[in-house]
Amino acid sequence: MARYLLTRAWQSALTLLMSTIVVFVGVRALPGDPALALAGEDRSPEALEAIRRHYGLDQPLPVQFAQYVERLVQGDFGVSIRTGTPVSSMLTTALPVTVELSVLAILIAAALGVGAGVLAAVRRGRPAEWLANGLALIGLSVPHFWLGLLAILYLSVATGLFPASGFVPFLEDPVDNLHHIVLPAVILGTGLAAIIMRQTRSSMLDSLSSDYVRTAKAKGLRPRAVITRHALRNSLIVVVTVVGLQLGGLISGAVVTEQIFGLPGFGKMTIDAVFQRDYPVIQAVVLLTATAYIVINFFVDLLYSVIDPRIRVTGDPA
Repeated sequence: MARYLLTRAWQSALTLLMSTIVVFVGVRALPGDPALALAGEDRSPEALEAIRRHYGLDQPLPVQFAQYVERLVQGDFGVSIRTGTPVSSMLTTALPVTVELSVLAILIAAALGVGAGVLAAVRRGRPAEWLANGLALIGLSVPHFWLGLLAILYLSVATGLFPASGFVPFLEDPVDNLHHIVLPAVILGTGLAAIIMRQTRSSMLDSLSSDYVRTAKAKGLRPRAVITRHALRNSLIVVVTVVGLQLGGLISGAVVTEQIFGLPGFGKMTIDAVFQRDYPVIQAVVLLTATAYIVINFFVDLLYSVIDPRIRVTGDPA
C-alpha cells in the first residue's frame, strides 16, 4: 500500500509541475498586451515601458517563471494588475463560494444519480427504469442556464421560496447560507445526476450479470445484500471516477450558474480577469483548477484501493 501511495504521490507532483509550466506559458500566449489595458488613455511608449517594468513584464520568460515559482512556494500569487488587490485575498473570497456550491451539487447529484441508476438496473424493463431513463434524458438535454432562469422565475420571484441571487457566508449565518446556495446547487446537480445515473445503471447491469452475483444468489443471500455488498460495490469504481472528474470540472466550470444566481465565486472573477488580461489572477485561477483536478484524482485513486484491494497490488483501476 505504501508503494502504491508513493507512486501516486510523485506522479501527482510531476503533473502539478507540468501544469504550472503550461499555465505560465499559456497565459502569456494570450493575445493582447496587459500594459495597454492598464495604460488607459496614456499609451505613450514611456508609460507602457514603465508599466512593464513595474510588473516585471519586461523580463525574459525564464526569469518571470523563476520569480513566479518562488512566490508560489511562499504562498504569494502576486497582485492583480487591474485592481492592485492581492490575488490571495481575492481567492480567499471567491474560492469558498465555488467549493461549497460544487461540493453540495456533487452530493445532490451522487445521491440522485446512484439511487436512480441502481433502481433502473434492478428494475430493468419496468416502469421504474423507463422513468429513470426519461428523467436522465431530460437532465442531459435541458441547459443549466435555462433551468436556472425558470427556477428563479417560479421558485424565487413568483413564490418567494428561495432568494433570486446573493450569497451569505456559512460562518455568518448557516441557515441563510443554505437558503441561498441550495437552489443553485440543485440546478447545477441535475445534469450531473443524469450522467452519474447512466454510468451507474450501465455498470450495475454488468455486475448483476456476473458469475459472483449469481453465486451470491445461489448461496441464499438476501437481494438487498447481493445488490449493496456485491453488485454495487464492484460498480463503484466507474461511479467514483465520474464523480471525481465532475467535481474537478465543477470547481472551474460553475461559471454560468454563478453568474445567473449572482454568486461571488470563481465565475465572475475569471471572466473579468480574462477580459482585462490580468495575468496573476488568470494564473492563480487556472493553477488552482489544475491542482483541484490533481488532488481529487489522487483521492479517487485511494478510493479505488479501498473499493477493490487488488488495485493496491496491480496499481491499475482497469
